[in-house]
Amino acid sequence: MKKSLLLLLVCLVLVTPLFAGGASETKQAGPIKIWAWDPNFNISIMNEAISRYQAKHPEATFEVVELAKADVEQKLHTNLASRTKEGLPDIVLIEDYNVQKYLTSYPGQFADLSSAFNYNDFVGYKADVMKLDGKYYGVPFDSGVAGFFYRTDLLKKAGFTAQDLENITWDRFADIAKEYKAKTGQYLIANDKSDGGLFRIMLQSAGSWYFDNEGKPALVNNAALMEAMKLYKRFVAEDLALPSNGWNEWVGSFNSGKVASVITGVWIIGSIKAGVDQSGLWAVAPTPRLSLDKSVNASNLGGSSWFVLQNGANRDKAIAFMQEIYGNDKGFYQTILMNNGAIGSYMPAFSGDAFKALDPFFGNKAIFTDLSRWASMIPKVNVGQYTYEADAAVMAVMEDYYNGKTTLEQAVKSAENQLKNSIQ
Repeated sequence: MKKSLLLLLVCLVLVTPLFAGGASETKQAGPIKIWAWDPNFNISIMNEAISRYQAKHPEATFEVVELAKADVEQKLHTNLASRTKEGLPDIVLIEDYNVQKYLTSYPGQFADLSSAFNYNDFVGYKADVMKLDGKYYGVPFDSGVAGFFYRTDLLKKAGFTAQDLENITWDRFADIAKEYKAKTGQYLIANDKSDGGLFRIMLQSAGSWYFDNEGKPALVNNAALMEAMKLYKRFVAEDLALPSNGWNEWVGSFNSGKVASVITGVWIIGSIKAGVDQSGLWAVAPTPRLSLDKSVNASNLGGSSWFVLQNGANRDKAIAFMQEIYGNDKGFYQTILMNNGAIGSYMPAFSGDAFKALDPFFGNKAIFTDLSRWASMIPKVNVGQYTYEADAAVMAVMEDYYNGKTTLEQAVKSAENQLKNSIQ
């Protein structure tokens, strides 16, 4: 009897880990869940990545959940703040400007990917965004490399050549805008004077931002910020930019030919090409630079990156997927460039044939060769945790600065005080 009992106990000891392991596998089984927004860009590109991965790993399954950007952010905050492991995705898309806020607010919630990827393969300014305390937590995705996109026919009528637009300063750009308006009665560019998009392009071209290297507000005595504010005031005072309100009105301004150019991220190309009757009439030049020693004719606007949740049900599988496609597959980056107009951040893919392809819409020029080269030149900046709060603080003081009710120095000081109060 004792021998039988002993044998039974031994069997239970041996078998229990097998059942425990099986339960664990059952919990880990199921699709890799991904949260993202924008069906025509982020979702479409992720589906291409999945298709390529499943061709080699047919057993892998995925569930891509399309949400509005605001909903992704809200759901992620809610789940992470509740400290629950249930309901979390395995992979989530986060806009670069918000990355540091998530990493610092929710330590330990994102997988450390430092040893999973060669971050020297990604453009430096993107890789730095997802770095905290010497560790990397994200996979750099789309570059928001900016370009000066313009109508060659309209500029030619005003007497400007491509050479006139190459590697210029923002001051020279304003001069050209003034001359263009005087000769044609039209605007060179459209801009919402209360929008910070061009501000950020100007700042990053000088290797500057709203924050110092430690992430603390740095508006006062910020030479790049002050020059950007002067330029915005010049656009308003001399009526150099067509006032626009909202995305549709802004896009409509250059699709209709009301303005002859747009300076923004590469992601705008799809919207430019919506003006199908303008094929062959567009070109792209480097973005203007600020009149500061460190400023270059290369900058960025927007962009997002992928993050793996530390407590996601399929963390290791998710990392393996991201490694194979986003961290290694050059062909993938060629495909999304051709299909989605997406310039990734993975530099080994920049020399591929797709980047050398001539684009009939842009005068049969290899525009992606130029844009990828400019992407590698973009200065690194510390975007901190509160880019949008800083945007709001600066824009809140601009109207009084436009109207002469406050000096530049007073406006900057007031903006910094507002920023500090908003993030306490």
